[in-house]
Amino acid sequence: MTLTTGRTTDLDRTRFFIDGRWVEPLGTGTHVALEAATGEPLGTAALGTDADIDAAVRAARRALDEGPWGRTTASERAAVLRRFTAALAARADATSTLVSRENGMPIGLSAAFNGAAPAGLLQMYADLIETTPLESVRPSPAGSTVVRREPVGVVGAITPWNYPQVLAVMKIAPALAAGCTVVLKPSPETALDGYVLGDAAAEAGLPPGVLNIVLAGRDAGAALVSHPLVDKIAFTGSTAAGRLIGAECGRSIRRCSLELGGKSAAVVLDDVDLDSFVAGLGAASFPNNGQTCTAQTRILAPRSRYAEIVDAVAGFADGMTVGDPLDPAVACGPMASEAQLERVLGYIELGRRSDARLVAGGGRPAGLDRGWFVRPTVFADVDNAERIAQEEIFGPVVTITPYDGDDEAIRLADASEYGLGGSVWTSDEERGLAIARRIRTGTIGINYYQQDLGAPFGGMKASGIGRELGPEALDGYLEFKSIYASAAQLDR
Repeated sequence: MTLTTGRTTDLDRTRFFIDGRWVEPLGTGTHVALEAATGEPLGTAALGTDADIDAAVRAARRALDEGPWGRTTASERAAVLRRFTAALAARADATSTLVSRENGMPIGLSAAFNGAAPAGLLQMYADLIETTPLESVRPSPAGSTVVRREPVGVVGAITPWNYPQVLAVMKIAPALAAGCTVVLKPSPETALDGYVLGDAAAEAGLPPGVLNIVLAGRDAGAALVSHPLVDKIAFTGSTAAGRLIGAECGRSIRRCSLELGGKSAAVVLDDVDLDSFVAGLGAASFPNNGQTCTAQTRILAPRSRYAEIVDAVAGFADGMTVGDPLDPAVACGPMASEAQLERVLGYIELGRRSDARLVAGGGRPAGLDRGWFVRPTVFADVDNAERIAQEEIFGPVVTITPYDGDDEAIRLADASEYGLGGSVWTSDEERGLAIARRIRTGTIGINYYQQDLGAPFGGMKASGIGRELGPEALDGYLEFKSIYASAAQLDR
């Protein structure tokens, strides 16, 4: 295939969005964003320092404590969010394309998760906050108690590069709806698209300081986590980083939500309809070139049908079209960075040196010498204790492990430090539901895996703490206050 060339646009982002304005950075660091499909420069972005983070946090604190945002009603906030929705929706196509160029996400998936979903989430939380009771009165032994739900305060949101827009708005939308203010620190690996949120916020007329955006690396991110004026950290990223953030939040006695890594299992039962399973493999096991925390990269197959399942998975992987993520026919784009490519290739080599059997893929595709491409790869006969079956690879690499009986399948599915996603594939939905209820994971699908933005999402075990999405996400940005009053409040 031939990659699209000549994509020249002015994408540099040399300022930060702080206190409702685009401001010059306080440091001199920059990051050159490279296009995943070509490795060529895409744009340059300023990198924030501790001082930039401090300025953003103080702007957020002023907006909450001194500005109008801390005194807004739910309906007033909903109106602002709806304007924000319209501004983001107007940018959806351009944003989707930009993200695909940054991280290699196939354009169809990017249109859904970086284009449509962020605007949809803002609309959803605008509607929810208007119908969520934020104060109620109940009788008490001494009269009454007024129970209030108030914003938790200033939120530090730290987001990764794999689904940058939707993961940011999964935090921003419920936080703003609840009445919080936000400092967003996007990942340098997708250095350019985060500022689309600033453009849309300015157009929508968000009050100064309500949303602040500072691109920064790990050191400045640590300054955000430890800042004394931050009330909550909302983080999506690796489990290793999540452990450090959780420890700091515990030391500082501040709230945190952590959506971390995964190594999820697809449990294929002996009564599976193989055609349906293969049709769902792309979304379940290979989404976003495998750069998805919920990807079911451990396939557990019954011995009675093991050979045909291995052949089916290998055939699917070999049949995936690898190439330019802006081509709608492409199913697997490049890795997001050269470092990520080297990581994935390293795990493939580890699999080759194990007792596993390579049945598909295994390296870089022919004819794609530029960019960070890797062939979808399948290892069969994998012991569930092997590193390639236990560690999050974050690329298009899956393992297949045989099992005997439903109980062993459940045991193998749970034999992981993670618990984020999963699926069960069967011709008997009730049997699948019974197995799904026994697996310790935060989300799991029966004969498909498709995230529901209206339902809570998060992990168990080392996959995280707390829940995003759905009405339940609002509680993560609200504090409960009890006011003891007289019985007269019961009549109001």
